[in-house]
Amino acid sequence: MKMKAAVMTGVGKPLEILAVDLAEPKANEVLVKIAATGVCHSDLNAINDETTPTPTILGHEGAGIVAAVGPNVAKVKVGDKVALSWVPYCGTCEFCVTGAVHLCESAFGPMFAGTLLDGTSRLSKDGEKVYHNSLLSTFAEYAVVPEMSCVKLPDAMPLAQASLIGCGVATGYGAAVNAAKVTPGSTVAVFGIGGVGVNAIQGARIAGASKIIACDVKPANLEIARKFGATHTINVAKENVDEALKGLTGGFGVHFAIDCSGHTGATESAWKATRKGGTVVAVGAFNPTMNLSIPAGGFHRVGKVLKGSFYGDTQPFRDFPAISQLYLDGKFLLDELVLDRISLDDINQAFDSFNDCNCINVGRSVIEFSAEPAQKALPENDALDIVS
Repeated sequence: MKMKAAVMTGVGKPLEILAVDLAEPKANEVLVKIAATGVCHSDLNAINDETTPTPTILGHEGAGIVAAVGPNVAKVKVGDKVALSWVPYCGTCEFCVTGAVHLCESAFGPMFAGTLLDGTSRLSKDGEKVYHNSLLSTFAEYAVVPEMSCVKLPDAMPLAQASLIGCGVATGYGAAVNAAKVTPGSTVAVFGIGGVGVNAIQGARIAGASKIIACDVKPANLEIARKFGATHTINVAKENVDEALKGLTGGFGVHFAIDCSGHTGATESAWKATRKGGTVVAVGAFNPTMNLSIPAGGFHRVGKVLKGSFYGDTQPFRDFPAISQLYLDGKFLLDELVLDRISLDDINQAFDSFNDCNCINVGRSVIEFSAEPAQKALPENDALDIVS
């Protein structure tokens, strides 16, 4: 079929709205009609990354309706509402069989190559290959994705909100609930109050933490953090964060610290401000040129845990439905994370906002396809065949 998509044609260039061809799903693959997709900062990173193969269709936060299934698909059926996970797993390796599906390596070779799991692409234009992104490519009207990327959601779940679950929401929630394992009555510090940090706050709140302390340099982000469950805030540009956190915890330090900032300095502060026996979780991606330093003297005496967490240690088939139900029960905020609703034609404006330091970054611009007119003007010779 032909479909409309936002295509990355070169590094650092604006995305182009083009008509591309999408082949049918193969075995263990699903065709999803995309209803909504979030525009994530990671997509901007991909645009500026010379290792991103081109042309490619970006997008890794998506939700939609199952339109068709390939052979052997058993987890979903036509008509199901699904949220998409950009890290499908094999289910049979040593990590998967022990429950650590977030550590499965099966997706990463194809992901970096810009293909699906079998090493081939379902996307093309004028007979030439177009690459996939994160095995999803949600900046398009349809996507063929692995069955293990499709997580069925409750029928009542709105798809704009559902589209955000598969990346920042699950990562932040999982950092608190799965990786840190926050306990009722505990104290938690969250560093970096962006799209991941606010959801770490929500995870800590749902886990029953008594004090949740948001740490950031932006006053606006700190104010927003309170709406998501932060009980206290610290502006780390104006206060000594180590002393402030100990002052809020009787001098002991917090039980749990979650660093979503991606800055090693924040992780070092989190370590210093965590009490004996406490846990520090680093979920933000560090620049590989950075060094992380923690005190060696007395390390064995403090009993602390320093843990890296990828994707919030998420198990999508457990966590996506759980988050959806929490939202439907009024216990998890997702409406507030939808900053604006745009059409695919406006996608480059969403990317431009990432370069505006005054823009709110606690949430996402969400592309909604159902809100668009049935036909849009396309470049000459790119006739679009809309499939409903």
